[in-house]
Amino acid sequence: MKADLPVALAVLDVDHFLEINETLGRETGDRMLTAIADTLKEVESAHVYRTSGDEFALAVSGATLENMFLRMESVRSSLEAVGVREAAEWKEVRPRTVSIGVAQYPRDHKEVQGLITIATAALWGAKELGGNRVGLPQSEEMVMKSCYYSSARLRRLKLVAEKEGRAESVLLREALDDLLKKYDR
Repeated sequence: MKADLPVALAVLDVDHFLEINETLGRETGDRMLTAIADTLKEVESAHVYRTSGDEFALAVSGATLENMFLRMESVRSSLEAVGVREAAEWKEVRPRTVSIGVAQYPRDHKEVQGLITIATAALWGAKELGGNRVGLPQSEEMVMKSCYYSSARLRRLKLVAEKEGRAESVLLREALDDLLKKYDR
């Protein structure tokens, strides 16, 4: 990687893919993977790779961690919406969802393998929280710039995060998830 050019990396894994493949057949699983690949190809300026059975990676030169997080949240949401429609159509056990982990060079790591490891850890952190979400690096204390909070609120958030021993970004994600569950009927 060039030292002067940031690169954002996202790793994506289909939630419960083995169950879907086993209950609905490999043909349905293959159609799902093709639909996911087609959606990922639409991400502007992204280089898309299929890394294994139900896992993909995207690299975007010049993207910030925040920008990649927002792009992947859009991808996640879009795939979930399509998955809900297809679940009804294909009589699936559950709708298709994905978990995604993001990281950025050189911010999170300065070597390719280290960056992959950090993005993968963020992915598995997202899965441990129930899947169907975008995970940030565990060391991430970033508060999304797209969320315009007063400095007093940001200080309070930092204090709560320190008291709970958790990342600010994780607390914000939980709050957003709770809000969406409350109003998204």
